[in-house]
Amino acid sequence: MKMLMKNVDMICISTRDGTISPLKFRMPDGRGGTIVVKIDRVLIRDEQKIAGNRMLVYKVQSLIGDIEKVYEMKYEIATCKWYISKM
Repeated sequence: MKMLMKNVDMICISTRDGTISPLKFRMPDGRGGTIVVKIDRVLIRDEQKIAGNRMLVYKVQSLIGDIEKVYEMKYEIATCKWYISKM
């Protein structure tokens, strides 16, 4: 997997007990446009402390184009920002 750590716009849902699940995100495509990706499945949900920052780490799966990809999304709790970290 390639390390990216790019900031993305995320639509997510939270349950009554506070569990956050990502649904879809938008990020720049590198050509001046944007790409929207729907998250099909959350495979792993974990909490890590990276450089002193608490982060929720999600290993997710999506169909991008005609290729099914597995990648990592991170949610930084202190700043409420979403990142695509590995693809």
